[in-house]
Amino acid sequence: METSRSGSWFTVMKRVERSAWFQGFIISIIVVAALTVGAKTYSLPYGIDTAINYLDNFITVFFLVELSLRFIACDDKRRFFRDPWNVFDTVIVLGSLVPISDTEMILVARLLRVFRVLRLVSIIPDLRFLINALLKAIPKMGYIALLMFIIFYIFAAVGSIFFHHVNETLWGDIAISMLTLFRVATFEDWTDVMYETMEVYPFSWIFYIIFIFLTAFVFLNMMVGVVLDVMTRETAQEEHENQENHHQALVTQISELQAQVARLADKIDAQQERKD
Repeated sequence: METSRSGSWFTVMKRVERSAWFQGFIISIIVVAALTVGAKTYSLPYGIDTAINYLDNFITVFFLVELSLRFIACDDKRRFFRDPWNVFDTVIVLGSLVPISDTEMILVARLLRVFRVLRLVSIIPDLRFLINALLKAIPKMGYIALLMFIIFYIFAAVGSIFFHHVNETLWGDIAISMLTLFRVATFEDWTDVMYETMEVYPFSWIFYIIFIFLTAFVFLNMMVGVVLDVMTRETAQEEHENQENHHQALVTQISELQAQVARLADKIDAQQERKD
């Protein structure tokens, strides 16, 4: 009897944890938590500030209860902490339990409360998919970033050699030249830099056009292409896994139906033997 009751409670908790309305309620609480963090950056009256503190404490307790519910509703408790998003949520929730006043960890506690907004990523599947795809694209993007650094270094060396006497503040050494080129790559008043060097070197515009073409068009499109390629692969893999899970579920249902049919056939045969 107790086993059936515990099983029913477990089933109810799983249904509640996986229900759409509960997920929507969690998202709304996360949004409210973000608003409370932003409200604390203003100078508020004592009453409102006290109410926000009580609300923050309620949100912290709610997140702890919600995490405990997710852990209890999980079929495999060990597998729960193998998911990086569950580990992330656990760190954020447990870190939020640190008292935010009269402690040496006040800055850490406030930062963890700010990071509670990132729980939207762990709650919404589409956001998790985007972050996972971005993380998997980082190794390939690293090679592109290395190639960009080489281009920046070469152009910075050329700019420092030819333009240092034009404006030593912008082209004095290779480090300053790389900062100037970063300004050019982000299109932040880059024409002022170009026109200044064109007064001494009229054809220096070729230098800037080639650099902008490489950095702003070629490498940027390469970055986007890498991310899209990873996302396409992740989508195909997810669809393949869903198809396999659906196929496995169908096989399981068919096996159960076959077993039921076999039991019914045995019962019918037994009844006929009794009649005979």
